[in-house]
Amino acid sequence: MERTFTASVWREGPWVVAQCLEVDVASQGRTEEEALQNLKEALELYFEEPQPTATPVIRQLKVQVGAA
Repeated sequence: MERTFTASVWREGPWVVAQCLEVDVASQGRTEEEALQNLKEALELYFEEPQPTATPVIRQLKVQVGAA
């Protein structure tokens, strides 16, 4: 499936930063084109199905919240 995302692009010193406005993902590059290409790769990795390398151990824990 292909989706379109919006990127905000700005310069920080020698780097160009590209940040996706719909998803909290950002990347950088030396040029705007490189920053956008790196953002595209970061978004593809973000949406990639997780592939566990080991079976996780699930635990529950109790936490005191609020006033003591």
